[in-house]
Amino acid sequence: MPRTGRPRAFNRDEAVVAAMLLFWEHGFESTSLAQLRAAMGNISAASFYAAFESKEALFREAVDLYISTYGQVSESFRDRSVTPRAAMEQGLRRSARMQTERSHPLGCLVVLSAVTCSPELKHIRELLSKERGKVRSWQKDCIEQAIADGELPDSTDITMLVTLFDTFLRGISSQARDGVSLEAIDAAITQLMSLWDAQSVGQEIEAKFEGESP
Repeated sequence: MPRTGRPRAFNRDEAVVAAMLLFWEHGFESTSLAQLRAAMGNISAASFYAAFESKEALFREAVDLYISTYGQVSESFRDRSVTPRAAMEQGLRRSARMQTERSHPLGCLVVLSAVTCSPELKHIRELLSKERGKVRSWQKDCIEQAIADGELPDSTDITMLVTLFDTFLRGISSQARDGVSLEAIDAAITQLMSLWDAQSVGQEIEAKFEGESP
């Protein structure tokens, strides 16, 4: 009778969750193989490599898991069942709530886990930059939809607004890590959205004056 391999002494799905939390808390480079193996039940190096091939491969799985779970808050920017303004605001507020929750590491894994990496890990930074770029493109689509719907004027500086909202979104990570409260971040979001409203109001005033022209 042929011999079969020994079953893994750990749950692979649970191991990926544990790795995700470690990478989220400490970053890719600062999370050691020893930490990962300990979080998975003190498995051997051989078992680790048999299950995941490499630390980098595990990190990619952890990023995918994060995006499909906690990172789903960013999907709000793509919600076409509400107005573009509402989609933008919901995306910011939901992200702020998620990033300040204490049931997991604070901030955003995609922002924090490769802030500082050695030059040889440039591809890790690029991996996360690509993921952030996806969300930035959703914000751009949201603003362009607002212009198409007449919610924002045709003269809207799209690049400026995308940079403004995305910079705020990414900055939530450092604010959360510094202990800034959700209430404070929410209040800031309210002020940020007033800039959107100001552009919209400006369009209405312009239209009014055009209508009153002799």
